[in-house]
Amino acid sequence: MSFTHINQQGYAHMVDVSTKTDSNRVARAQAVVHMKPETLQAIRAGAVKKGDVLAVAQVAGVMGAKQTASLIPMCHPLMLTGVDIDFEFDDNKSTLTIFSVVKTTGKTGVEMEAITAVTTAALTVYDMCKAVDRWMEISGIQLLEKAGGKSGHVQRVLDPYPQDDRDQQ
Repeated sequence: MSFTHINQQGYAHMVDVSTKTDSNRVARAQAVVHMKPETLQAIRAGAVKKGDVLAVAQVAGVMGAKQTASLIPMCHPLMLTGVDIDFEFDDNKSTLTIFSVVKTTGKTGVEMEAITAVTTAALTVYDMCKAVDRWMEISGIQLLEKAGGKSGHVQRVLDPYPQDDRDQQ
């Protein structure tokens, strides 16, 4: 197996994508923030003392997507053509799920940007609510779907790592 991010001298390098053709690329990701029911209700009601949690987290998610290449060493800086952040409340599980959709037209995909967007938004929710709920938990950070490029359109299956496969690794 050869590693794409290792050069002939064995050092890390950014992959050369100059020969790849441009294509429309889209990636969708999610993160889940688990919290106390009263914290979820305060967010929904706009009653958190630091301000409008969802508005700030939405802006943070967009900013996170735009800064991915500054945070992840081998990511290419991309000209993003769209970043959208959405939220879904689940009162039964006391969770806030954050979704991102990131788009570009280019030589490389936007999966890392979509994942960074939801992670940054989730961290912002934590930061704005930690005074009332220090034990919030961020989980389920994952790519849900990507389209464009050589591999085309792929969507996450419910459990891509079934227990049987993990036992054999």
